[in-house]
Amino acid sequence: MTKKIVITGIGATTPIGGTARDSWKALLAGESGARTLEQEWVEKYDLPVTFAASAKVQPADVLERHELKRLDPSSQFALIAGREAWADAGAPEVAPERLAIDWATGIGGVWTLLDAWDTLRDRGPRRVLPMTVPMLMPNGPGAAVGMDLHARAGIRTVVSACASSTESLVNAWEHLQDGVADVVIAGGSEAAIHPVTIASFSSMQALSRRNDDPAIASRPYDLGRDGFVMGEGAAALVLETEEHAKARGARIYAELLGGAITSDAYHITAPDPEGSAAARAMKAAIAGAGASLSDVRHVNAHATSTPVGDIAEYNALRRVFGDGLDDIAVTATKASTGHLLGGAGAIESIFTVLALHERTAPPTINLDDQDPEIPLDVVTTPRPLGEGDLIAISNSFGFGGHNAVAAFRAV
Repeated sequence: MTKKIVITGIGATTPIGGTARDSWKALLAGESGARTLEQEWVEKYDLPVTFAASAKVQPADVLERHELKRLDPSSQFALIAGREAWADAGAPEVAPERLAIDWATGIGGVWTLLDAWDTLRDRGPRRVLPMTVPMLMPNGPGAAVGMDLHARAGIRTVVSACASSTESLVNAWEHLQDGVADVVIAGGSEAAIHPVTIASFSSMQALSRRNDDPAIASRPYDLGRDGFVMGEGAAALVLETEEHAKARGARIYAELLGGAITSDAYHITAPDPEGSAAARAMKAAIAGAGASLSDVRHVNAHATSTPVGDIAEYNALRRVFGDGLDDIAVTATKASTGHLLGGAGAIESIFTVLALHERTAPPTINLDDQDPEIPLDVVTTPRPLGEGDLIAISNSFGFGGHNAVAAFRAV
C-alpha cells in the first residue's frame, strides 16, 4: 500500500531571505535578489558579468566561527537551512537509525577546491588545509546536516546539475515508502558565485549581461530575456509519513505525492527542444500520484530566463496538458531568486508547498513583454488558487539532460 508522505518542516537561506518564510514574503512582494557584486575579483578578472543573486544573509552572520572554518560555503548554507527545517518541524523525537538525509548539489565545494589550488600554487603544499577534501566533497553539505542532526539511516547526495534537489525529494519519497526511515530531510545547496563559474557560464552565453540593472536581469518568458542570473543558498524540507506526523501532532504543510525522473540523452547543455523527455517526467509524476492532468492547478516552472530553455519547457508543458495548459497558473520564481543550480529544486519545492498551503500562487517579476511563442498564463501578481483539491508540480531540468518533477497536494 502506498503511504502518504507529508511535509512538516521547511528551511531556507536564499538571495531574497535568510529563512524560508522571509524568502516567501519577499517573493510575494516581488523582490529581486540580484545585485552588483562588490568583491575585488570582479574587477581583477574583468568579468563580463558583474552581478549575481548572492545570499541575503551570509553564513558569517548565523554560524559559529568554528563551523565557518571547517565547512565550504555550500555546506554552511546547507547547515543553516537544515537546522531551520528541523526546528520548524518541531525537532521530532526520532531514533537516529530512523532519520535519513537526501541532499543534493550541482557543483559542490568549488570555493574550497579553487582556494586550495591558489594556496598550493602560491605558498606550497604544506599550507593546504588538512580539511580541504572533506570540505570540497559534493556529499559534504548532506554530511554536515546529517552529522548535526545525528542521522544514521543513510545520507545520500544527488549530483544531477540543476535537477539535483528535486531528484533528492523524489528519492526521499521512495525511501519513506520503502521504510528506510521514519523521517527524511531532503534538500539542496549551492555556493558557486565564483569568478571561474561566472566566466565559464558567460563564455557559453548562458548568463544575463544586464550589468546596468541586475534586479531586472532574470526575466523568464520575456522577449528581452538574455540568460539566467547565478544564485546561491540552500533549502530543506522535513518529510515523514502522514501516520508518523499525526502521531506526534505535527503541523502538515502539504503532501508530497511523489515524482519522476527522466533524461533527454540529447545534448550536454541544451534541452531537447521538443521537450519529450521532460513531458514524460511530468506525466509520470502526475500519474504516479494517482491524479489526472486536470487536477493540476499550478506549476512552478524551471524557467531559467534563457532564450532556448524557456521555449523547450513550454513545449513540454503543452505536450502534457494540451489546451488545459491555458487554465494552469504558472510561476517562474527564478526571476526573484536567480538560479540556485543544485539548490533550485528544493527552494522552488518550498515555494510550491507554500503556494498550496496558503492557496496563493506567487508572482513572476520582470515580465514586461511576454514572448508570443510562450502563451502561458503566467502569474505576475499574487493570485488566489481557490478552494477544493489542489495539486501542483515543480519542474527542474539540468545540464546532461536531467529532468526531475515533484508533485504536491494541498491538505
